[in-house]
Amino acid sequence: TASDKVLDVHLMIVEPEKYVVRFAEAGAALVTFHIEATTDSKRCIELIRATGAQVGVSIKPATPVEALREILPLVDLVLVMSVEPGFGGQKFMPSSIEKCEYLTKVKHERGLDELIIEVDGGISASNSRLLFDAGAEALVAGSSVFGAESPEQAIVDMLNS
Repeated sequence: TASDKVLDVHLMIVEPEKYVVRFAEAGAALVTFHIEATTDSKRCIELIRATGAQVGVSIKPATPVEALREILPLVDLVLVMSVEPGFGGQKFMPSSIEKCEYLTKVKHERGLDELIIEVDGGISASNSRLLFDAGAEALVAGSSVFGAESPEQAIVDMLNS
């Protein structure tokens, strides 16, 4: 591996099952794929799991969170996209809050204590508390951190909002 840091890879590609093993073998500790990008999510999960990497599944804003219900016990992380995947700086979509609340409820009902709920897109200090309160445990922030005068302060503000 090129780094001793934990590599969390979010694949925004079609047919991820063709590539997940390569990313895991290259050192990814966690490989996340989009449920919309594959016709066989269970196969994709099996391929990632067989490498020893953790498995994440992502849903785009238009995808109902219920689409994950069957595979939730098979993954380590659910990534809720709160913008359309593809480019930074987009406006946060509040529907992701409801998705986090639903996932948190299902997580507790089904005893999936280790499942991590993550949100990516339009994250800032103005919405981070809403997401944490809804059950999100990890937030992916790009523009609001890297575009800030003080990236460190932007992170502190998100954590303490």
